[in-house]
Amino acid sequence: MGCPGRMALSFLIIFVPVYLHGALSQEAGPTGQRKPFFERLRRLEEQFRRFQEVTLTHLQAIASNYNLSYNIDARFQSLAQESQALALAVNQSQATVQGDLGHLKTWIRKTQRRSRKVDSRLLALGVALRERSQQLTQERKEQAAQREALSSLALDMRALQDTLARLTHVVQSQGARLDALKEWLPVACPGTTPPARPVLLRQSSPKLPEGRQVLRTSPEPLDLPRDFAGHLQGTREPPGPGSQWARHPERLGEVCNVGPALIFPNASTENVVFLRPGFLAGLRALSVCSWVRTASGHLGTLLSYATAENDNKLVLHGRNSLVPGSIHFVIGDPAFRELPLQPLLDGQWHHVCVIWTSLLGRYWLHVDRRLVATGSRFREGYEIPPGGSLVLGQEQDSLGGGFDGSEAFVGSIAGLAIWDRALVPGEVSHLATGKELPPGAILTLANAALVGGFVQRVNCTCLELCP
Repeated sequence: MGCPGRMALSFLIIFVPVYLHGALSQEAGPTGQRKPFFERLRRLEEQFRRFQEVTLTHLQAIASNYNLSYNIDARFQSLAQESQALALAVNQSQATVQGDLGHLKTWIRKTQRRSRKVDSRLLALGVALRERSQQLTQERKEQAAQREALSSLALDMRALQDTLARLTHVVQSQGARLDALKEWLPVACPGTTPPARPVLLRQSSPKLPEGRQVLRTSPEPLDLPRDFAGHLQGTREPPGPGSQWARHPERLGEVCNVGPALIFPNASTENVVFLRPGFLAGLRALSVCSWVRTASGHLGTLLSYATAENDNKLVLHGRNSLVPGSIHFVIGDPAFRELPLQPLLDGQWHHVCVIWTSLLGRYWLHVDRRLVATGSRFREGYEIPPGGSLVLGQEQDSLGGGFDGSEAFVGSIAGLAIWDRALVPGEVSHLATGKELPPGAILTLANAALVGGFVQRVNCTCLELCP
């Protein structure tokens, strides 16, 4: 658009001078021709002015068009630069994308290889799990068979223990009868030699093809023939209390060598005895034996063992709310058994032995050599933990404290001993008759490290001499 404007401007510059020169040359003509000339000149001047205006308008339009074209060129140049920069950025982004695609392809190939390895490992693991499940199934079957065998063995052992208990009772009763007959026979028949005590022979048990013995209940003990009055046939009745040959029964005061005795004079909560060092190892069996003499209408607490987690791990205690003469035998609160000890309320010395084993949860209570209570399924498989506080005469509601006067023991304790095993009836009988102490006692009254309150410790050669 700038080229046509330039050509029109050049034409005007050339045409105007030529036209003015022709008009001036005509002024030298005659006077008559001057008026048309001036009119023409005036018309020309007007035309020239209009032409100038038109030319100025065109020139202004040309100038504005030139500025617009200049701005458009600048914009085109900036757009070209931007397009070049955009193309460069697109090229760079394409290169980056191609590099990322290459890395992605590499990662996909690696992932595929790893997935194939994982698949192979999962297959191997599945095979191993199937084999392990088969092994576990086989082991469970074997364990079930073992449990059945153990249960049958436990039943056999229980039957054997019951049989041994009956045999022991029979042997003891027969021995007492033979001892009475020995003493009575020389008096009734002078010059007669007392018969020797029969020896019990053990009969072997039949064996199964697998080599396992069958435990059978022993037959009922054979009694000697008796008459209608219940006396032995062929013998005279042993002398009665009114007979001149009567034998005086052995008094408890004749029991000696029981060791020191502890006297608890009243129900004060300060009357307490600590046995140190307590239980050094866990106990799966326990025997607590002692001579006891009460001085109140209830028994109170004979023994209390507490730990940080439970203040009633092992307790032998009675209180006013219980039946008179009964105590609670607690192992791992709240499990307990109520034991009858009514003979102890007569204010005399009595020998008490409480025995427990975690095997089948069996327990026994012996009073003056007699089995007065027994049972099973009491804390079966349980273990009394070590490291607690062992107290005589008080029931602990906290470790080493929390005593209550209503649960305190009032009376005397002598010859107390504790074993980490179950004593057999023969050992209990020896203890009750003042014979030797069974081996293996883990605690006795010699371990009384702290005697508090009004508790007195005395040494008695025999029970009848104890205050």
